[in-house]
Amino acid sequence: MRRRASLLFVMASLLAACAHDASRGTGTEDAVNMRLVGQNDLQGRSAYQPTIQHQGRRWIAYIGHHGDRKINPLTGVVEDNGTSVVDVTDPAHTRYLAHIPGEPGKAELGGAQMVRVCTGSQLPRADKSRFYMLRTYGNQAQQVWDVTVPEHPSLLTTVVAGLKGTHKNFWECDTGIAYLVSGDPAWRTSRMTKIYDLSDPQHPVFIRDFGLPGQQPGATGPVPVALHGPISIGPKGNRVYFGYGTSADGVLQIVDRQKLLTGPKEPTPENLLAPQVGRLDMPPINGAHTVFPLLRVDVPEFARNFVGHTRDFVVITDEAIQKECMEARQMVWVVDITTESKPFGVANYTVPEASGHYCSQGGRFGTHSSNENMTPLFYNRLMFFAHFNAGVRVLDVRNPMNPREVAHFVPAVTDNTVVLEAPASAAGSKLPFTAASDRRAIQTNNVEVDDRGYIYIVDRANTGLHILELTGPARDIADWRAAVRD
Repeated sequence: MRRRASLLFVMASLLAACAHDASRGTGTEDAVNMRLVGQNDLQGRSAYQPTIQHQGRRWIAYIGHHGDRKINPLTGVVEDNGTSVVDVTDPAHTRYLAHIPGEPGKAELGGAQMVRVCTGSQLPRADKSRFYMLRTYGNQAQQVWDVTVPEHPSLLTTVVAGLKGTHKNFWECDTGIAYLVSGDPAWRTSRMTKIYDLSDPQHPVFIRDFGLPGQQPGATGPVPVALHGPISIGPKGNRVYFGYGTSADGVLQIVDRQKLLTGPKEPTPENLLAPQVGRLDMPPINGAHTVFPLLRVDVPEFARNFVGHTRDFVVITDEAIQKECMEARQMVWVVDITTESKPFGVANYTVPEASGHYCSQGGRFGTHSSNENMTPLFYNRLMFFAHFNAGVRVLDVRNPMNPREVAHFVPAVTDNTVVLEAPASAAGSKLPFTAASDRRAIQTNNVEVDDRGYIYIVDRANTGLHILELTGPARDIADWRAAVRD
């Protein structure tokens, strides 16, 4: 009897670890020039940022989650949503390795949404044999974990605690500089930037606080919109791009990285403005969730022009917040920053609502985020956008002044898919919601790519992880000579 019980336990553990097909599909997918390669249900947890790391002979996906509580089949224990660790070496046969619990709480008030990973071989002062994961712990802390053995992650250090907000961090693996979206209780905003040197992840070194003038302690007057996330192009490019706002009052800020890191650190208005080289204030009905640079683009139409044929751009992606389109359309905006002090919009993109009657499909419709990996496979060629109930959309950006959709994939709902809760901003509102607000729908929340050419999308409404690849004409645009092959 004891032997039989042990055998059953082993079988159950194996099934849980290999649960990439655990949720039976209950709808039909919609695909053009993309195909589904594999999936994982992520234990039915609401997902935010995926980060894909090449570790030895394996590829590991680290996925952040919004707050909630679910059972972890690997342990049999109900755990607060945190970070999922999934082996995606063979995308058709994913394997769930570990779950690291996050902060108790629901949705934006708990979990561990953001995750970045660096190798010790890249970081200047780290143990060269190890792998390190930087993550948020809910809204209250920033942590570094040792994930050298992905099945057994261990907490290495807490970088900073006692915060009132966190979100979309960025970590330069070649220098160790980390831009941590944080809510310092002394500041007037829920999200600003704390900059740390994590070149030795076990011994964080604080560099400075940064934000928009008016957010700093002691300021008066209106408080500028909160930070959402930065993207740095490191010391060679010497720029950091900050996006403020999500669905309203967006700001793109272009910052001189060297001045940011070495300039006066006291957060006076003058010191906060000193590293700024450009700024674009968006209309009050749109935000700047993700700001992704496309640099040194040779615009085909201008190839014969003596001046202006090579240009720099930033692609701004807004975040849709309300269900049933009860807000302005949140979409993709292309900004020319060739003259950084005078950025201006040159193009935009949205999924035509009538193509799927998306406003009445349930859940949110509109953009949320773009990929952030600048792999040469896709960079300046293709970009990938999470579009909530319209799935993932792929744009040909070889001419950023005329982006065009070349592929898309909308997953099928599964038994795990839930009705997305209305955001806190809708509580007590008089928005004219209909029965559609109670419908289950795919909510593709974030997207990332790896250096092999796979595309990873995760779902806010608990549907899990889908791993995709391009097909047909969309595949032909990628530079497959740059693909990493094991």
